[in-house]
Amino acid sequence: MISKKYLLFLAGIVWSVAGYNVLHIGLQAYAGYLSPVLFFGSALVFLFFQFMIFGRLVKKHTKRIQGYQEEKKWFWNFFDLKSFLIMAFMITGGILIRSLSLCPEWFIAFFYTGLGTSLFLAGLTFFYQFFHLRTTI
Repeated sequence: MISKKYLLFLAGIVWSVAGYNVLHIGLQAYAGYLSPVLFFGSALVFLFFQFMIFGRLVKKHTKRIQGYQEEKKWFWNFFDLKSFLIMAFMITGGILIRSLSLCPEWFIAFFYTGLGTSLFLAGLTFFYQFFHLRTTI
């Protein structure tokens, strides 16, 4: 068990590492497909995931963690079951898309770059919440 205030830090690590890995795959795929259209596509994917999904997720889990009454929690309590299931679905889907070549490389380039950037920013936002709120939770 760990102090609940470190759950935000742990979430920051998990989401930053996941975001870096997805972003890295996307940037590698960009090598042969550099174009303004794909850059614009990456920006749209980033904006969608940042404002519709991951930005909300960070707020939701920060509020939930702040509301814990117990000082010590299990390390996996940085997320709830629904979020772990979503994460498992996204990881499995991403692996299947790439391993079965279900999408062309140009799609991987723009989609993974936008998604990975948003995931990475979510991780950084969890770190920000940890350092900003560490004295209050």
